[in-house]
Amino acid sequence: MPLQGTGHGKLVGDEAPYFESLAELDQWASLPHEKLMAVLDYQARPQHVESSEKHRGKLLVCHDYKGGYTESPSGLCYTFNFWPLCDTFVYFSHHRVTVPPSGWVNAAHRQGVKMLGTIIFEGSGEADCLQLIVGCPQAGAGPALRTDSIPLSKHYASVLAELARQRGFDGYLLNVECPLQGGLEQARALAGWILLLRSELVTKVGPHAQAIWYDSVIFNGQLRWQDRLNSLNLPFFLSSDAFFTNYTWPPSFPALTAQYFMSLDPVLISDDTKGSSLSSAKSLQSIFTGVDVWGRGSHGGGGFGSYRAMAHIDPKSLGLSVALFGQAWTWESEQDKPGWNWDQWWEYERKLWIGPADPHEVVPVPDAPGRPGEPECPHGAFKPASSFFVHATPPDPAQLVFYTSFSPGVGRSWFVEGVKVLQTEDGWTDVDKQSSLGDLVWPRPSLMWEDDGRLEPPPSALSMVDMRDAWNGGNTLKLSISCAGSTADDAFFRCIWLPVQSLNVTSRTSYDVNIVYKTVACEGTDLDLGLSVKPLMTGGGDLSEVNVGASTQFDLKNGWTRQVLSFSLPPGTTNASIAVGLIIGFTAEDPSQSLDFSVSLGQLAVYPSSTTHVSKGTPGILWTKFKSTTPLTFPSTGLSGLLTWDISSSFPRLTPRMISSPEDPNPVWILDDTNDRFPSFLYFNVYVNPHPRSGSIAGPAAAIFIGTTGLDGRAYRFYVDPTILPKSVMDGRGLRFYVQGVTDKGDILPWEMCAHVDFMFNLRGR
Repeated sequence: MPLQGTGHGKLVGDEAPYFESLAELDQWASLPHEKLMAVLDYQARPQHVESSEKHRGKLLVCHDYKGGYTESPSGLCYTFNFWPLCDTFVYFSHHRVTVPPSGWVNAAHRQGVKMLGTIIFEGSGEADCLQLIVGCPQAGAGPALRTDSIPLSKHYASVLAELARQRGFDGYLLNVECPLQGGLEQARALAGWILLLRSELVTKVGPHAQAIWYDSVIFNGQLRWQDRLNSLNLPFFLSSDAFFTNYTWPPSFPALTAQYFMSLDPVLISDDTKGSSLSSAKSLQSIFTGVDVWGRGSHGGGGFGSYRAMAHIDPKSLGLSVALFGQAWTWESEQDKPGWNWDQWWEYERKLWIGPADPHEVVPVPDAPGRPGEPECPHGAFKPASSFFVHATPPDPAQLVFYTSFSPGVGRSWFVEGVKVLQTEDGWTDVDKQSSLGDLVWPRPSLMWEDDGRLEPPPSALSMVDMRDAWNGGNTLKLSISCAGSTADDAFFRCIWLPVQSLNVTSRTSYDVNIVYKTVACEGTDLDLGLSVKPLMTGGGDLSEVNVGASTQFDLKNGWTRQVLSFSLPPGTTNASIAVGLIIGFTAEDPSQSLDFSVSLGQLAVYPSSTTHVSKGTPGILWTKFKSTTPLTFPSTGLSGLLTWDISSSFPRLTPRMISSPEDPNPVWILDDTNDRFPSFLYFNVYVNPHPRSGSIAGPAAAIFIGTTGLDGRAYRFYVDPTILPKSVMDGRGLRFYVQGVTDKGDILPWEMCAHVDFMFNLRGR
């Protein structure tokens, strides 16, 4: 969450972000915990993949960065922004139980990606690993059961599944990197416990939940990384949802893995159609072959040489999946170099994932380190990670409103409706605010003429994250277009199509698109922008057109403009991929001269259209309350406390209607029974005004922004840390806190629909 001040306390973030031992986990489980209601539920992506791509391997990203939990509301930190390529994301650390931060869960779920935590046993973890299986004896219990084998307990399977449910994430990576002292018996018991965990996860989290086994101990309990699937680790693969191999494999191992998998009895890996067991259909996609971006023994040397390893895994032809480990290498390996900054990192990061902005740029790749006894392995030129995986669209906006402010989850300022309300010294990081960057404009926008008969090349364009301006949030998506001069007879007016965002939508649903933008053009150039929706032509789709209504345009303050239009798929279509973008017409006084202009996108939202004949509520904040956690007398250390509130929906005034007969079939009113019937909010802005020593308090327009919600996953609350209150507000008789909602469509509530609360100081201690 962007916050005023620096050095914020732990209470602004997630509660119990990780557990160092199973004993700590038991202590957490002994107390009641409400589900984090500000964490989005997982929504699967639409299954609209061309038949040729259905068996392509998937991507798992395992985020191991400096021990985890490094994100700061008062600094620029690493964030991941290539969710369309990713199927599963693992938040990894070396704590016994790693819980993904709530902001990361929201960022993943917003894009239809599963988010997993980590359970790890390493070093001296043998005792805890055994306890995981046999459970935790209750204080005062009698002698434990003695059997010829290790008994299984559901205790930790249930506790870990409950933790995932309460925090809103989707399962675990299981990393057992210490030998099992119980040998073969303990290994079998551990495989059985994994089945218990999966059962509990399905019950408490949902059928999409996953337990993924990391290639570590083998069937006899020895710690022996195999770098592939084989008979030594097969039992753990069969008990799990998927398998993550170690990353020190030679080039021949991916093919051997595929060959071994294909030799398995189909009964072992096929779906249990009767539903009587946990058996789930496994495929080559269920095997994630490890690649370490740091290059620690990984084929190709890691870094920009990681493509060499992915070429052997061959997700497209062979069908194996990839587990990319330590992808924040782009940040961690560069951040201490002189002159390094966020913009340099973003360019470096994009090259690894999607390639350079200039298609002619050659990305240098260091020579791969040779390994003893391994023959030289020739590879072609650099390939970005995106070239290996299917590009997926976010969840259908009919299921989860699509909203983006084009935020990478970091910024230097904070804007509300085009007005800067916060300027920081070192920036901020809030992964909860992260949203799509416009997946069709990177590494460069793809422009085309609206007029098919125009022969000259279309203009060139560049995309950038511009943190100098924003509508709501910390940046815009700035698209800079350069057009060469033309001597054609009709060159005085030219028109281009600029696709921005891909989506997959369903038939029998009408959608609204809402975009906010501003433009800058060189002298002598006039622009005419129109929001539009077209079929997404990539992938060989057969959709020929989209039914698009007329757009409505509104002038906003500070030079911004809003356009809204409705669209739907033609009858007979089930679902299809579409592109939301802009048709840009431009006129030039002298078309023979080159020209430049830019379009800055502030936000984009897509959601089901409203039904006009129903009574629809207006969102608002019902009340707010502040509870101080500092002494009654004025605290010398500053004020702290908890701000809470509730939201509401208010129907419009009812127009009286006469009922002419008891047989009248028309109801007096019709209520909205869709998912949109009660308001949903992205986040809340929080402000403060001082009560002066004399005179009346100023209105909300003069209030000082102190932060947003989003760091702790909890709904309708904001922890007021002493560091976020400017000294200037503490000299009066008290404070008035304002809470301002931002709906899931990006609309800021007017002040009359917001709430405030007064807190008066006890001045005896001052």
